[in-house]
Amino acid sequence: MTFPLITDPLFYLVAVPAVLLLGMSKSGFGAGFGSLAVPLMAIAVSVPQAAAIFMPLLLLMDLMGVAAFRKDFDKHLLKFLLPFGLLGVGLGTLLFKTVPPNLVAGLVGVFTLLFLAQRLFFPPKADAPPPSRWVGAVLATTSGLTSFIAHAGGPPVSAYVIPLKLKPVVFAATMSFFFLFVNLAKWAPYAWLGLLDWRNLATSLVLTPLVPVGVWGGVYLARRIKQQLFYKLLYLGMLLSGLKLLWDGFH
Repeated sequence: MTFPLITDPLFYLVAVPAVLLLGMSKSGFGAGFGSLAVPLMAIAVSVPQAAAIFMPLLLLMDLMGVAAFRKDFDKHLLKFLLPFGLLGVGLGTLLFKTVPPNLVAGLVGVFTLLFLAQRLFFPPKADAPPPSRWVGAVLATTSGLTSFIAHAGGPPVSAYVIPLKLKPVVFAATMSFFFLFVNLAKWAPYAWLGLLDWRNLATSLVLTPLVPVGVWGGVYLARRIKQQLFYKLLYLGMLLSGLKLLWDGFH
């Protein structure tokens, strides 16, 4: 019997940097660079297949991320965001076969670029109050939805969390725990939708050694980087992600 595995060299040319980017996303940079992973891999395979290949890798990344940041997350913030993120996963399950992934990608791209434009041209004052909780509820739900359909859940929830001005390690830890539970909630629906086939799982296994390289590199940086530089890199990642997602939305 032939071992089911993707053998196309182009796939691995884009999959290797995609996995490394997604691994680093567990350090808190996922709001930007991590959202490039699925669009990058989708150069060689379909978006649903790319999302399915990432599922086992995401589980390992999430477990490593929360192990590294288990004492640093904001419990109250996580308790508020998580139910809405899980609601978004439920909506994603219902809409997966009716909403084109490129439409979701385009909408997330537009939203991300609008958020960045607002931060650049209308920067909040130093003593500005945090965003309303209803905004957090909407963005966390959107994050669960876009995470389910295209693994692009970072930008929406980060648009709520970034203005809270958390320390880099607290931001990274809270996002790691949030996406651990969101990604765990996606397993049963993905299986129900028939996305977790042996070929995708075998390909995930081949890419697994890249996971600790990305995660540990990101954790190392998150614990040592200055807060101002951290958020500059976060914005850069969101800019690149927003442009790529917007491009995918129109092609």
